Amino acid sequence: MNAFKQALVEGRRQIGLWQALANPYTAEICAGAGFDWLLIDGEHGPNDLPLVLQQLQAVSASPTEAVVRLPWGDAVLIKQYLDIGARSLLIPMVESAAQAASLVAACRYPPRGTRGVGSAVGRASRWNRAPNYLRDAEQEICLLLQIESVEGLNACAEIARTDGVDGVFIGPSDLAAALGHLGNPGHPEVRSAIFSAIETIRAAGKASGLLAADEQFARTCLSAGASFVAVGTDVTILARGSEALVRAFRDDPAPPADPPQGDGIY
Repeated sequence: MNAFKQALVEGRRQIGLWQALANPYTAEICAGAGFDWLLIDGEHGPNDLPLVLQQLQAVSASPTEAVVRLPWGDAVLIKQYLDIGARSLLIPMVESAAQAASLVAACRYPPRGTRGVGSAVGRASRWNRAPNYLRDAEQEICLLLQIESVEGLNACAEIARTDGVDGVFIGPSDLAAALGHLGNPGHPEVRSAIFSAIETIRAAGKASGLLAADEQFARTCLSAGASFVAVGTDVTILARGSEALVRAFRDDPAPPADPPQGDGIY
């Protein structure tokens, strides 16, 4: 059972961590930390299909749900990622209800959808060892759609109300750029748009999420009703942690005056 999907349906908070290092070893380490979900990033992380498969296998030993972000909303890619066992997908740059409906169809077998049937050679069905996989597969697939443009923001309610969409993810960095605040996702206008989107998604009866590595902002979003929030990235943990360790053994331990842009919300 997809416990992550069930938790979103029940309105239980799910705390996650971004995986951009594209490494099954680090994914396994982070999965053992106790997060509810890990996001394997195939859009901005240096991932491909075989490498994502390795990370899915590494995470599968833990109760943590692996959510895979595809490079874009392509039906062929969706089919391939579902076949290798990614049952929770995040699709970036969704801007209309029609696009949302086509993505839902790509996750479902005919006659309810357009997903190609290849269960005999697919890890998802355990190579046809899973009883009734073809009939029941869509019940375990969790489809999350990402809005990160003005068009997506305007269509947020319609996207969220689309049957088969389990949640809507807000992309602060691209949204900031679209609103004229490139590199400043913490701008008040961007934050206002995020909170408005959370409210809209909740009103549609769906789960809302985002990546917020700033602890205070993450807690504020959770209080505002966000259901699934990634509270950090593996890259940032390694980068900032290694920098702090170096500073601890140097003559001047003071941190940089300004943190690198993009670490707080992404």
